[in-house]
Amino acid sequence: MKLLRRLHLYLGCFFAPLLLFYVGSGWYQTLRIDRAKNVGEADTWVAKITSVHKDQIWPTESAMSYSTQAFKVLVVLMSIALILSVLTGIYLAFRTLRRKWMLWGSLLLGLAMPVLILWLSQKR
Repeated sequence: MKLLRRLHLYLGCFFAPLLLFYVGSGWYQTLRIDRAKNVGEADTWVAKITSVHKDQIWPTESAMSYSTQAFKVLVVLMSIALILSVLTGIYLAFRTLRRKWMLWGSLLLGLAMPVLILWLSQKR
């Protein structure tokens, strides 16, 4: 059980920076839609699910228009709750473990790994 808790803790610290990035960028994307694509033109289920994230709608041919305000409020509340939850988890990790360097290492790796992967994936 101890090993499982530690694995959960280190994996959580590793993915915390990336989760915070995606939650924050998703929050921004929900409030600031800057695309030239027409709302509701999704034809596959993946495109429809993507439209929920990007456009706050479920695209359908029968809808004449959409009201997105209530869903935007829900997404902002969810984003704030997840950010607080992740930060609380990091705080608890530092409070419960003696080896703080392992936590710092997990956090730094979780931050550096996506940056490194994005940098290495660039074609020059």
